[in-house]
Amino acid sequence: MANQTLTFEIGTEELPAFALHAATEKLGGMFADALDGAGIPHGEISVYSTPRRLIVSALAVPEATEALTETFRGPAAKIAFDADGNPTKAALGFARGKGVDASALERRDENGVEYVYAVKSTPSVQVITLLPDILQNLITSIYWPRSQRWGSRHEHFSRPVRWLFAMHGDAVVPVEFAGLTAGNTTCGHRFLAPGPWEVASADALIDVLREHNVVPTEAEREASIREQVAAIEEKTGLVAELPAKTMAEVVNLAEFPTVMVGEFDELFLAVPKEITVDAMLVHQRYFPLFNADGTLANKFLITSNGDPKFEANIVDGNQRVVAARLYDAKFFYDEDLKMPLSAYVDRLDEVVFQEALGTMRDKTARVVKLSARITSAAGIEAAEMRDIARSAYLAKADLVTSAVIEFTSVQGIMGSYYATAAGEPPRVARAIAEHYRPRFSGDAIPTDIIGQVVALSDKIDTICGLFAVGQAPTGSSDPFALRRAALGVLAILEETGLPISLVETIDGSLIIYREAGLQFDNAEVRREIIDFFITREKVALRDAGVKADTIDAVLACGIEEPIVLARRARALEAARTENPQVFDDLATAFARANNLREIGLGTGYKKTELTAVETALAEAVATAEGNVAAALADDRYADALVALAALRAPVDEFFDTTMVMDEDPEVRANRLKLLNRFANVFAHVADFSQMAKK
Repeated sequence: MANQTLTFEIGTEELPAFALHAATEKLGGMFADALDGAGIPHGEISVYSTPRRLIVSALAVPEATEALTETFRGPAAKIAFDADGNPTKAALGFARGKGVDASALERRDENGVEYVYAVKSTPSVQVITLLPDILQNLITSIYWPRSQRWGSRHEHFSRPVRWLFAMHGDAVVPVEFAGLTAGNTTCGHRFLAPGPWEVASADALIDVLREHNVVPTEAEREASIREQVAAIEEKTGLVAELPAKTMAEVVNLAEFPTVMVGEFDELFLAVPKEITVDAMLVHQRYFPLFNADGTLANKFLITSNGDPKFEANIVDGNQRVVAARLYDAKFFYDEDLKMPLSAYVDRLDEVVFQEALGTMRDKTARVVKLSARITSAAGIEAAEMRDIARSAYLAKADLVTSAVIEFTSVQGIMGSYYATAAGEPPRVARAIAEHYRPRFSGDAIPTDIIGQVVALSDKIDTICGLFAVGQAPTGSSDPFALRRAALGVLAILEETGLPISLVETIDGSLIIYREAGLQFDNAEVRREIIDFFITREKVALRDAGVKADTIDAVLACGIEEPIVLARRARALEAARTENPQVFDDLATAFARANNLREIGLGTGYKKTELTAVETALAEAVATAEGNVAAALADDRYADALVALAALRAPVDEFFDTTMVMDEDPEVRANRLKLLNRFANVFAHVADFSQMAKK
């Protein structure tokens, strides 16, 4: 029985770039599942895609499925049949589960016990008779964020389907969808080789597409673009900016990408480069070019899907488009400069932050107050306090400027330019630009204390306010990006070591909201916010390799500060890693002491009644108490762990030689009080019983 390639192509109008990428990633697995579910053997599966097509191909697909006989043992015959030989519910359920009639069940003796067996025979089936339904279901199973119908059809897809190609070897698979029936023809590049083109077999499709100006994979198109860009860089001496997100979109906008160089008037170089770059990357998907010194050049790269013979026309058209965008940008920028940045603050009343929390002007007032609380708590110098207050006041002012309304991705950046133009201090201008940082995982935090405090105030105000009005994230839904904001807060506190309490800052933010008249259950909201931050820190620690029981051991001591949790959990994990036997034994010893101790007895043991071993433990405990307290006071958590580790030998000796639960009640009570004191040494460090769990 010959095995042959099965190839299926869905030809469409141009598909949305990111939706196409997502569908491409999932299609291979979906195809494999469909074939496996139908009992069709297959070899390696390959997926190809372009803006106008999705292709999936499987090697070694047979002409027919194998005939199959399966035997299943069921319940004992005495359970399967009643006294009259009629099948019981057990037999009926077994037969139904195996897809056979109860009358077909067989009795077989096995080591003196009679069991019932179901024998199920599946005949061989011609694969080509199964494929039309399989492939049609594959089309309808592809997920698209948005789908559409076209013409008078009821079927839907991301974009109208224009042709179907399906072949198994050299045989056409007659798949039907949306009034189309699959054949052995495909289409080439829309402009360079439209076709249709006949394909001899399933194996030949990709070669036919390559011959007709279709580059069939994202990876190949990206490699082609990068190669062409590198050649242009070498020729011009300029350097291209190729952001991953824009590249991911561009590779799915062209089937045969050709990189061309466009140019814009040098007068636009007077506009802040961020606007120009935004106009090119975000709005037009052009790649900007920079001089060797990092300044923006008045040239850019176009990734065209057109005929390279008409490069001059293509470049001219794109230059006209970008010129219009840049004229708009320059006009907005010039208009915005006619007023100082501070003049825009009152207009923030025109922008709603959140319905229950007021406008961006209200938010600005809260951020100014919270910044003052943070600067006071951190002991920041007066000169810096003034810059922080000014930065907090101006941070959101550019949201109502024309440039930011048109080019939203440059918020903060434009405020920085406008602040500089208005004569604001350089650190204030920089803080305005940076206060949105970190914007994503791995992004840099603000450069100095000015931007850091404003960033903290802004993010904490947002989190506290939205929790207070019941808009906390739920499951995978986080419309206000509060998780990202929380991670930003934690990153700033972690990297800067600012001497402030996050919990106290949260309390301060909630006070500001209450003073503004917002009604909420303060205790409940406070608890939810602290738990939210702790959860974010726990996730970050686990991602960094800290074990869950290490985190739980630290949290069991009542830790509320995420940064304290992080430092202690990392130190404890490092200690476990460096000397695992000591800490495993210590965890076990603590668990033994913790299980035996009776808190109601207290810790006031009688020294005069201690044995030598008990005295050694008591002295070690007293020493550890002092060392642990001093270490925690100076935030030297690793030293506190070393102090605890010193208890291992005396407590091991105690348990090895001492019967804690002595028959004499006074002796027993004295020993339990000693254990109570031993366990108390751990109270502010970690609950080692959490780490003793297996």
